Amino acid sequence: MFCQNQTRRKFLKSSAALCTLVPGAAAGGLALGSNAFPESADLLLTEARHYEKLPHKKIRCLLCPRECVIDDLERGYCGVRENRGGTYYTLVHSRPCSAHIDPIEKKPLFHFLPGSLAFSIATVGCNVECIFCQNWEISQMRPEQAQNYDMPPAKVAQLASANNCASIAYTYTEPVIFEEYMYDCAVEGRKKNVRSVMISNGYINPKPLLELCETLDAVKIDLKAFTQKFYTELVSGELKPVLDTLELLVKQKMWLEIVYLVIPTKNDDKGELREMCQWIASDLNPDVPVHFSRFYPQYRLKNLSPTPQKTLRTAREIALSEGLHYTYIGNMPGDEGENTFCPGCKEVVVRRIGYQVVQNNIHNGACSKCGTKIAGIWR
Repeated sequence: MFCQNQTRRKFLKSSAALCTLVPGAAAGGLALGSNAFPESADLLLTEARHYEKLPHKKIRCLLCPRECVIDDLERGYCGVRENRGGTYYTLVHSRPCSAHIDPIEKKPLFHFLPGSLAFSIATVGCNVECIFCQNWEISQMRPEQAQNYDMPPAKVAQLASANNCASIAYTYTEPVIFEEYMYDCAVEGRKKNVRSVMISNGYINPKPLLELCETLDAVKIDLKAFTQKFYTELVSGELKPVLDTLELLVKQKMWLEIVYLVIPTKNDDKGELREMCQWIASDLNPDVPVHFSRFYPQYRLKNLSPTPQKTLRTAREIALSEGLHYTYIGNMPGDEGENTFCPGCKEVVVRRIGYQVVQNNIHNGACSKCGTKIAGIWR
């Protein structure tokens, strides 16, 4: 129970033991345990970059479309940024709760350095709440409730390089909420020839997005649906800012891929899918890869069955019929929809099984059979 003479910070620390703790898991070969901070350790404070000061020590956060107005000693919706005396701080800079080495195909990014490894990090927190979130144990946590690691940007870059990772991936939760940390890691990564990719919901304001575009090499956006109704009822967010993000990324010539999790009865309407694909082809670019991913019951949406395979194949057929050049099926290992087909000769240029690349027929960015350019970043 919260007592009058107890600060929220102390309350969260004292109640952390009552929560289901999700320690930051590390991939094989990553020795992170000795870097874990005790629960009583103070969080590292770094001033936020995107906010404005208001009267009476209030601030307005300008990072995402929520633009939370926050009183002194209060936090924003994401739970990882706090107003202290009229100065806004991020509480998770250099404090990831999770670090793994993943194949880049797991993000999924299929047109970005296929077969390479990504050093994947995340902090707690998110700026939406999808009721089907697969990482809700950390996305809906607060910094005091997780086992966080001491991992400054230079160390992230060093670990990525030492483990032969071609990129750093900001993933698992929502990297927008640790924008400062992501930016600084990307800067350090470039010093070691390690690239950076953001795996995001796209719920971000234009100014911080443009700042990130200076340092990122690729972005994958989860487009949850193509209706505001879905975003209102299942995401607690808005569709239009996400569409604006996608348009801005294309305008900035950022390599972009889209994932659409197909949820039965929620966003699998053929008309909605066709409208979305038409928009991607006309307002974005037909070369933007679209991944239709299979839904499995998660978090607070467990009353639905997994997406039927036929539904996913229909979605892919709709996308192809609307002129999209690269369409995929995710979470169905062995399906031909995992492969990249040349839009010219229609032959397989990259063959995959799950996250593994088993054949790559792209030479100098083009189909080795007919010479058609295959959009992406291949070197």
